[in-house]
Amino acid sequence: MSKTVAAIVKAISTTSLVIYLWLEAIFFTFVPKRFRFKDVSKEIVLITGGGSGIGRLLALRFGKLGAKVVLWDINRQSCEETELQVRELGGEAFTYTCDVSDQRKVSELASLVKREVGNVTILVNNAGIVTGKPIMDCSVQEINRIFEVNAISHFWTTKSFLQDMMAANHGHIVSIASLAGLGGVVGLTDYCASKFAVVGLEDALRLELKAGGYKGIKSTLVCPFFINTGMFAGAKPGVFEFLEPEYVADEIMAAVLINQEILILPKLFNFLLILKS
Repeated sequence: MSKTVAAIVKAISTTSLVIYLWLEAIFFTFVPKRFRFKDVSKEIVLITGGGSGIGRLLALRFGKLGAKVVLWDINRQSCEETELQVRELGGEAFTYTCDVSDQRKVSELASLVKREVGNVTILVNNAGIVTGKPIMDCSVQEINRIFEVNAISHFWTTKSFLQDMMAANHGHIVSIASLAGLGGVVGLTDYCASKFAVVGLEDALRLELKAGGYKGIKSTLVCPFFINTGMFAGAKPGVFEFLEPEYVADEIMAAVLINQEILILPKLFNFLLILKS
């Protein structure tokens, strides 16, 4: 086959795939998400930053669906409170104290979790911090810390659990990023940069897994506007209001349960991002 013919065949196949994906997207737009939810009752879900906020709300929802929930947080007391709430709903939960920025600690705890609970099949990288200062007011320690927690920790957790997912060709990686990872925000230079890193990591990892033939390993990138969890207390959201945590948690769960690759909240920002491009 000549190069010209091969190029034509490739162009036709690519165009056909794009048209198919468009039609599929249009079809699923009219199919309620609940009819497409996957079963997670046999999954082991590890959530970083599981002691409060979105991490706690996701833990409660996964626990209610029958999944075993593993909670990692630097604050053991808040983590134990989440564990208790999950168990009160009839779920199983396990608490571990972990600073996700510490690669050696992450590796050690990952091995412990595998022995005590089992292989993690859904990893939710949720832990995050914010300083909320102009760049010239951010100390070297603060900049390093925000990257270690918000971005670099994703490498340590992913590398700790991905190998087992690849061996089984089954798993799901959820990356909680931010709209601040898609566009800049005044006074959040370090935070934005760390979330941009998460977006890039998740995007490249998704393509890497697909190229490797791991069709059974899914990923979901979550990019919400400011959430009313107290993390951004004092911030002025401007035209848009803070998102309510319960709403965000419900949307994240729905996205995970239908294997949605990218979730942007509020949904209006999908259109604004097109305009920005």
